[in-house]
Amino acid sequence: MHATLLGVLGLALLGALHAQDSIPVQTDFQQDKLTGRWYSIGLASNSNWFKEKKHLMKMCTTVISTTADGNLEVTSTYPKGDQCEKRNSLYTKTEQPGQFSYTSPRWGSKHDIRVVETNYEEYALVATQISKSTGSSTMVLLYSRTKELSPERLERFTQFSREQGLTDEEILILPRTDKCMADAA
Repeated sequence: MHATLLGVLGLALLGALHAQDSIPVQTDFQQDKLTGRWYSIGLASNSNWFKEKKHLMKMCTTVISTTADGNLEVTSTYPKGDQCEKRNSLYTKTEQPGQFSYTSPRWGSKHDIRVVETNYEEYALVATQISKSTGSSTMVLLYSRTKELSPERLERFTQFSREQGLTDEEILILPRTDKCMADAA
């Protein structure tokens, strides 16, 4: 019985690792072209915090810059109530161009971040596998250089999110806002 349970847990872990490995990374990723200002247009996640906060979420701005050692400094500015909040994250590069790691100092969660596809000028699709002691979750972000994207790009985001096992209730095109947009420069 005990060996069977360990075997099932091992298979589940292997399945989770395989699913993570199946998330593609942009071919010929060019990190310098990813830098600059982006708008978060879409967000999909099966995490509890997303389910709890989904109804409050709005479009935000994210500025990506490269650090001296080649990592990414990611600063997001988003509306929270009547305030503008900033969150800074340092994405550490890995051996695979377009793949980064991040550990949340606040929650201790480990993030495997992959730039799935981008044309650098218009949009970027980013997938993150989040692991913490209470379990794991998936998050998909759709960034745009402008506050609007074509229906084809929005559909691609939705399709990719579904391919990651997310349901339509876990996929959100963020409501457009002008709040906090100027603060992110």
